[in-house]
Amino acid sequence: MSVLAHEAHGHHDSHHHDEHAHHEEHFVSKYIFSQDHKMIAKQYLITAVFMGFVGMLLSILFRIQLAWPGESADFLSFFLGDTWAPNGVLSEDMYLGLVTIHGTIMVFFLLTGGLSGTFSNLLIPFQLGARDMASGFMNMISYWLFFISSVIMFISLFVETGPAMSGWTVYPPLSALPQAVSGSGLGMDLWLISMAIFIASSLMGSLNYIVTVLNLRTKGMTMTRMPLTVWTFFVTAILGLLSFPVLLSAALLLIMDRTMGTSFYLSDIIAGSEMLTNHGGSPLLYQHLFWFLGHPEVYIVLLPSLGLSSEIISTNSRKPIFGYRAMIGSTLAIGFLSFIVWAHHMFVTGMSPFLGSVFVFTTLLIAIPSAVKVFNYLTTLWKGTIVYTPAMLFSIGLVSAFITGGITGIILADSALDITVHDTYFVVAHFHVVMGLSAVFGMFAGVYHWFPKMFGRMLNTRLGYAHFWVTIVGAYGVFIPMHFIGISGAPRRYYDYSVYEVFDGETFLKFENLNLVITIFAIIAATGQLIFLFNFFYSIFRGPKAPQNPWNSSTLEWTTPVEHIHGNWPGALPVVHRWPYDFSKPGWEEDFVPQTTPLKEGEEEH
Repeated sequence: MSVLAHEAHGHHDSHHHDEHAHHEEHFVSKYIFSQDHKMIAKQYLITAVFMGFVGMLLSILFRIQLAWPGESADFLSFFLGDTWAPNGVLSEDMYLGLVTIHGTIMVFFLLTGGLSGTFSNLLIPFQLGARDMASGFMNMISYWLFFISSVIMFISLFVETGPAMSGWTVYPPLSALPQAVSGSGLGMDLWLISMAIFIASSLMGSLNYIVTVLNLRTKGMTMTRMPLTVWTFFVTAILGLLSFPVLLSAALLLIMDRTMGTSFYLSDIIAGSEMLTNHGGSPLLYQHLFWFLGHPEVYIVLLPSLGLSSEIISTNSRKPIFGYRAMIGSTLAIGFLSFIVWAHHMFVTGMSPFLGSVFVFTTLLIAIPSAVKVFNYLTTLWKGTIVYTPAMLFSIGLVSAFITGGITGIILADSALDITVHDTYFVVAHFHVVMGLSAVFGMFAGVYHWFPKMFGRMLNTRLGYAHFWVTIVGAYGVFIPMHFIGISGAPRRYYDYSVYEVFDGETFLKFENLNLVITIFAIIAATGQLIFLFNFFYSIFRGPKAPQNPWNSSTLEWTTPVEHIHGNWPGALPVVHRWPYDFSKPGWEEDFVPQTTPLKEGEEEH
């Protein structure tokens, strides 16, 4: 740590560096228990990709039930066994179990781990001119905690009594009473243990990212010369540090209610024919604690995606990013406001209308910095010399999804309008577009853009284009019809609408037909991800060798050698002279100027 801090201020200890460059690393220390930020980023990415495919498969299994309710499908028995899919028909309990684990995996293990874990690790040291993270050991521990928690969540799918079955938000009393539903037994315990370990991993990662950004910037790298990617990772880490402990406390109190006879969330409940002894608790307490993390979590997932896209859109428009300081300001504003909007998830809980109106105001307010980002992206693209790489297409797809999801967000932010569509598929469609799609597009954009930096090879561009078009058509085919089902009044998490009289006749036919369309598009979109999977793993081993700076980008990571070395730069650390977005600058031969290029005489820094 002291050596890193010493080098961060431009002093170079050649003896220390040579010693590291020449010692032989064993397989275990290089690939498994690595303390190198580049390897840890790859570990996070590959773990997240695996978990993402598990989450996607679960969604296909329960969508089949919604499209063809009660019909037999042999492969459901193959995946779930006779207990959970008797005669090839998904059981009601397992339906809710699949929904629960799908949501949990996608939000925490794919998006949080895949974005913050992968790209904060890869880019913070690279783009700041640091040898590595502030603490390599803590970085390694944070990955292994993430891995262990992923394994526990995955194992919970195979428990005899089933995985957690109370929705991904695990609201009590369903999650607090082991006798409530079969998944509230061991499956729920594993869910809580997994999340507690995941939170420990996130907190260690966040601390590391914050300290690295504050202490290990190279000479000349002031805060206002940092790429927007690093700004978003920095604010994301602060959000995680402040909000994840609240979810940990919620989970610990839930564990105590389940095992120690306490009554934090329980009061006056009859289970079966038995009156429980719990008094004085409130399930609303859990909702407040959960959503106090749950809303910052949306931006913990979104901000890194927006940061990656800022970099990619500027680089591939061959133009400086429009409104650099406004982008930093909007990132900070989103970070602050994300902590005072959580109760818009709770408008129907009997909240005081006055308090509701306060949350309506703050929720509508957060649309302003989000809109600043969108306008700045559009202005950067305007009259740019656009290069349509797969990364650029996914970044533009992110802007598209962010606008689409933001429009429905205005409806849900208003308590009077929200009451009519709360807990319907309209909400599901909204947050999948704004959080799922936008964040996943940002993650894919990041993988396509920085793959050469991670693996020293190039991805296949044609497969990248195919992947993008199948994904965006499939995704919109899934989520646009879902808004209409929601407006028609379809509640979410229902296993079969046909058994309820209220959905008889035409209304049910409308749901059934649209659910069929949605499921077909979901299968198409899922198949499209196989193109990415093939491209990713094939290119790691067989892709064409990457040049040092394939995108003609001006940030520091493209000044490091293609072959990874311990400590990133072979000689002294680079010295920074300018901001990261000097593209198409008049008077220069090249259309980009690296950050390490000194200013010309009389040249003003941006």
